[in-house]
This record gives sequence, structure tokens and C-alpha cells, in this order.
Amino acid sequence: MLNAIWAVMILIAVFYGALTGRMSDVTNAALDSAGEAISLCITMAGVVALWMGLMEIATRAGLVAKLTRGIAPFLRFMFPRLPKDHPAGQYIAANIIANVLGLGWACTPAGLKAMEALADLEAERGNPDYLPDSSSALPERAPKRTDGPGRDLPFGRNRRASSEMCTFLILNISSLQLIPVNMIAYRNQYGSSNPTAIIAPAIAATLFSTLTAIVYCKIKDRGSKDIQSGGRKRKGR
Repeated sequence: MLNAIWAVMILIAVFYGALTGRMSDVTNAALDSAGEAISLCITMAGVVALWMGLMEIATRAGLVAKLTRGIAPFLRFMFPRLPKDHPAGQYIAANIIANVLGLGWACTPAGLKAMEALADLEAERGNPDYLPDSSSALPERAPKRTDGPGRDLPFGRNRRASSEMCTFLILNISSLQLIPVNMIAYRNQYGSSNPTAIIAPAIAATLFSTLTAIVYCKIKDRGSKDIQSGGRKRKGR
């Protein structure tokens, strides 16, 4: 969808430039933007290297482990059905910590690992959507996955995300950020006189979004529990 949107925008710009006789401006803008993109990539590469290095130092110094223990009560509150020592908990904690510190690039690998671990958890619980044996009823021509959780399942299989997966995704999207590294780098690249002025508004905005996400997740989680208990009562009758 995004590819189509960008293609349409580019075509509109080209056609408008041709109709108004300003194709030279369109060409110059494209070349200038290409140069700015390279400069921005170099700037962001330096920022990524710096913060990834700091994250690695914090990990080896044991700071990340201490922060993980510190947010353990919050994780138990948000993921009450998650087993205490399950690997997903460690990946979720690492993802949240990286997000709070504004390390969007560092949190992506942990986020992917967390989703994989949560998928494995669903298989351990006996969820038929995540069991390899349940794929036998599907067409044999469907290509099989070769890696990751559900690797024995064919591509395109419809699977319902678990409550933990939904909660983690919502927290990841709405995450509180104390240091918005991306925005600071962008503002610095484009000549802001005070790039760090975004910190206070960013903290306020992401704090509100995170609190909203927590309330929403707990309401939906309670609703799903009520539905499940109602289903068990009907079966008992």
C-alpha cells in the first residue's frame, strides 16, 4: 500500500511539473533531496553506532539486567499469563528498555525475538493455530516456512494473535521515550537551533500514549476473560 501511495505522489508531482512548465524545478528538487538523503543516512548511521555502542556497554555492565529486574512487576501486571522464566519475558523487557531510551534500532531485534518466543509459547499451550501437525489439513502446494516459529506451517496460514502478542505490540507502538534520539538527529540534520527542545513534549506525548495503551490492554484483557469464562459456563451446562 505504501509503495502505491509513493508511486502516485511521484506521478502527480511529475505531471504537475510538466503541465506548469516547471520540470526543471522538479528535477532540481529530486537531485537535492537525493543528496540530503545521503547526508541524513550518514548522520543517522553515526547516531545508531553511538547508541548501539552505549546499549552494548550497558548490557555488559549489567545495567540492562538491573533494569529488566526493575520492570519485572510491570511485566507481570501487563502479562499475567506469561510464565515467570519464559524467554519471551527477557526479550519483551529488552525491547521496552530500548524503546524508553529512544533506541528504536536496538529494540527491533528484541521485538522480533519476543514475537517468536510468544509464538512458541502458544505452541506449548497447545494452540492448534501454532501446532505443526495442524497444517496437514491445508493444501500440499502451500510452501513451507524454513525458519522461525511455526516453521513447519505454510505461508499465508491465518493465525490469531494471542493476548500477549497484542499487548506487546500495542506497548511497542505507544512506548514511552525519555530520549527521542531519532527526532533529535533529524532536527539537528535540518538546522534546528535547539534540537533537544523536543525532549519534554516527546516525554509528555509518549507518556500519555503509553498510559492509554495500558488502560486499553487491561480493558480488552478483562473482556476476553469474561468471554472465556462465559464459554466455559455454557459448556458446563
